Amino acid sequence: MRTRAPHRAAVATAAALALALPLGACGAPQAVDAETAATARGPITIWYSNNPQEVAWGEQMVAAWNAAHPDEPVRAQEIPAGTSSEAVLSASITAGNAPCLVFNTSPAAVPEFERQGGLVDLDTLPPGEDGQTATDYVTARSGDLAEQYASEDGHFRQLPWKSNPVMVLYDKEAFAAAGLDPEDPPLGTYDELLETARTIVGSGAAPNGLYPSPSSQFFQPWFDFYPFYAAQTGGTQLVEDGRPTFDDADGEAVFDLWRTMYAEGLSSPEIYNGDAFADGAAAMSMAGPWAVAAYTDTVDWGVVPVPTAEGTPADETWSFSDAKNIALYSACENRATAWDLARFATSEEQDRLLLEMTGQMPLRSDLLGTYPDWFAENPAYVPFAEQAARTVEVPNVTSSTKVWQAFRNAWSAGVIFRSEPVGQALDEASSDVADLVSADAARGERS
Repeated sequence: MRTRAPHRAAVATAAALALALPLGACGAPQAVDAETAATARGPITIWYSNNPQEVAWGEQMVAAWNAAHPDEPVRAQEIPAGTSSEAVLSASITAGNAPCLVFNTSPAAVPEFERQGGLVDLDTLPPGEDGQTATDYVTARSGDLAEQYASEDGHFRQLPWKSNPVMVLYDKEAFAAAGLDPEDPPLGTYDELLETARTIVGSGAAPNGLYPSPSSQFFQPWFDFYPFYAAQTGGTQLVEDGRPTFDDADGEAVFDLWRTMYAEGLSSPEIYNGDAFADGAAAMSMAGPWAVAAYTDTVDWGVVPVPTAEGTPADETWSFSDAKNIALYSACENRATAWDLARFATSEEQDRLLLEMTGQMPLRSDLLGTYPDWFAENPAYVPFAEQAARTVEVPNVTSSTKVWQAFRNAWSAGVIFRSEPVGQALDEASSDVADLVSADAARGERS
């Protein structure tokens, strides 16, 4: 079973969802005095993912905290059901009943939650007993990767927590059946990837080379275009310095690669109902470390970094992080307790338990050096830990969801269904993204 929680587009109104939500323990945001709350301690409520492995980790983490802090009890629950986690959280911000912490906050949603006034600037919290400010703690734990999670004003409104760096998994049996070396597959360059996919499909070893979802949801580029663009550019975000970056030779190379995959029948434009890799409908898959547990009993798999046009050494290749973070919500009345719990949950001990129980990579610098014994006992995770040090995040822009949706629409036209030339699709995507980012900037100047 895939352990990556599915994303779904938000289609319900915030108000409608808010009516369905239970009241949280933290009260309405307008009733919370931020200065008082920053140093207040007491009971808090947290939400976490419904992923079974993360639920198990969360339950033991909360039990350990409650045993040591009887005067600051934590009540935990899974994020309430809704069209998506992002829609539920947005609705809870509007309703004033968000929990203190959410251990599954998407970086793509943070700018919008910030615009709603739903998140706490972590630097407004008093330094810890060790004297570290929130920024000190975040940067000490995550190193240089932390910077891309800061808001435009340089402050943190999310604590980088864990990543699932996207790499290329391949089916060794399918590769061997096609006459390819399963221990040294030719997957370093775009030409090699295309020729390998042609060999796979031509031999009948699998009906598709790669089979990412062709559906139109805003987040789908994170599992086809974006890992390839990150690798091709050495870690460039979709938007940097307020401008789209992808309408250039690197973006065009990625578009051309995938357009060829679809044009030659090496990837399918049809939505697959199931797991194409596990079912043998594709010989390769874009996946993170969650795949280790998911496929170990069903597929004899190998893993390589995302290819680039000319080939890049593995230890220099970037990819998409697929991270989920911890955010402190402004309805929280006992923010000192919430921040202490966030630090406890991201301690070296709890990060080790997260590794052991979920296989996901804590966003911690020198991951391999921090847990050398665990990775020695679990070598299948080593490539993902190495990749975790070179991951790029989604851009921190307010209209993030709309930006990705505009991009996906152009990708569908220029790549999957080929209803317009690549150059036109790139121009349209870049223009639409630029307009959205400019409108964000204009709203920010007026506020």
